[in-house]
Amino acid sequence: MANQGAKKRKEENARHMEKLRRLIIACNVIYFVVRMIIFHSTFTWKHWVGLVLTSVAYAIPYQQLSAMAKPTYTDDGELIDGGFDMSTGGICGYLHDVIYITSFVQVMSILSEKFWYTYLVIPAFGAYQSFGFIKGFLPQGSEGDTEDEKTRKKREKMEKKTSRGKFVKTRTR
Repeated sequence: MANQGAKKRKEENARHMEKLRRLIIACNVIYFVVRMIIFHSTFTWKHWVGLVLTSVAYAIPYQQLSAMAKPTYTDDGELIDGGFDMSTGGICGYLHDVIYITSFVQVMSILSEKFWYTYLVIPAFGAYQSFGFIKGFLPQGSEGDTEDEKTRKKREKMEKKTSRGKFVKTRTR
């Protein structure tokens, strides 16, 4: 009973990775059947490049997620850790986003090649996150100059209130 959480996480991760694998296979099959077989007359070398690009964009995040979801065992085969929780944010969430964006781009590029521009969302979001990180290191302007009269009075009133001692009422008999 001690490793119930680890066993449950291991099963959840296995189910989750299977869902991602099915999504990737389904998108590739749809793209292959529709684009390469049905619309074969308009299939060019650019579509081969797109297929390779999406395959790489699937493979790298999937391998990283698979390594994160891998359970840890002791030397005698006992389960220690069920793997990383796939429902958390951070890098795990970003890897999921890359897979979902890739599946969207791959399937929708059957309709129009302009959907490839959706891939620009990934570096744009990375730049946005990097800017927020870098902004924390930049010097800030003086904050005292931006305080208006009303805010200053409110702050002074709160300071006065906190500087006063607390009176404890006692009941006299």
